[in-house]
Amino acid sequence: MLRVLENLFVIPLRGLTWLGGQGTRAVAAVAFIAVAVPPLGALLRPYVTEAILGLLCISFMRVDLAALYGHLRRRALVATATVWTTIGVPLIVGLIAHATGLDRSAPGLFLALMLQSMASPMMAAPALAALMGLDATLVLVTLVTGTAVVPFTASLFASLFLGGMLSISPLVLGAKLLGILAISLFAATMIRWLFGAEAIQRHKQSIDGFNIIILFIFASAIMGDVAHDFIADPLFTIGIAALAFAVYFTLLAVTTLLFRRIGYERAFAVGLMVSQRNLGLMLAATAGALPTTTWLYFALTQFPIHLAPYLLTPIARRVTASADTSGTAPAGGTTLSS
Repeated sequence: MLRVLENLFVIPLRGLTWLGGQGTRAVAAVAFIAVAVPPLGALLRPYVTEAILGLLCISFMRVDLAALYGHLRRRALVATATVWTTIGVPLIVGLIAHATGLDRSAPGLFLALMLQSMASPMMAAPALAALMGLDATLVLVTLVTGTAVVPFTASLFASLFLGGMLSISPLVLGAKLLGILAISLFAATMIRWLFGAEAIQRHKQSIDGFNIIILFIFASAIMGDVAHDFIADPLFTIGIAALAFAVYFTLLAVTTLLFRRIGYERAFAVGLMVSQRNLGLMLAATAGALPTTTWLYFALTQFPIHLAPYLLTPIARRVTASADTSGTAPAGGTTLSS
């Protein structure tokens, strides 16, 4: 009986290992499959919150807190990157939106941009940086500090810019964000305690494959209506998609330029992190009670989020090679101990 059970798990584990080994190709494919099979959206939408909790849990599970503490030596740099991503970005977006009148002319789009800018970076950002050959250390440290403060900064900016646009108060938004992060961290800590860091590292590719499946559930849940929206109003949908790409690459470019003094490899890695915003966290905190335009923008941001790592990998490798040759930055690391 035991042998039968072992054999039953062999094939799924092999499948997950293969999927995890596909890296950025699998991440890019997720967005297209999610749009190509609309019925999955309706089927999986009730599980958005669970998918987000799963993604957060896996990311926290992989963080070695003892090793992470050792990377906090460059406190000024970590603090600067944290302030930029949690305060600088939403403040600039909010001021530009008010100055251009976007909050009055397109409130749904304004809400989407504000929630995007208020969100913490995606928990997958360090893994994506590592997949692209970049040094993931600074990304990981800034991600942890930024995620820790986002319940408070998001509540602040919701009070400053959103007023009554949300169905929940800014304080409740902050409390929900804090609760989601706390639950994910607790679950991840228990998993690390039960199975150990060695087992997690040993099954890295299988966990990557499982992570991609959860990412697919999330992407399908929020992208299921994209094809319908495109058929109903193609110009509007294309315009929103173009804006999503423009915001993504603007954040990437501006951040890279702002942090260029630490070396373009590290600056590019920080730019990648800042442009990859955790919109799922905001969806979970607001329970998806958002206008149609906000949902559409969130759905279309999945294209640059999923495609950019695949498209930018050649650039990242050239930047890393240039840094290695010039000696201006350390070689890109993929582990916390690098």
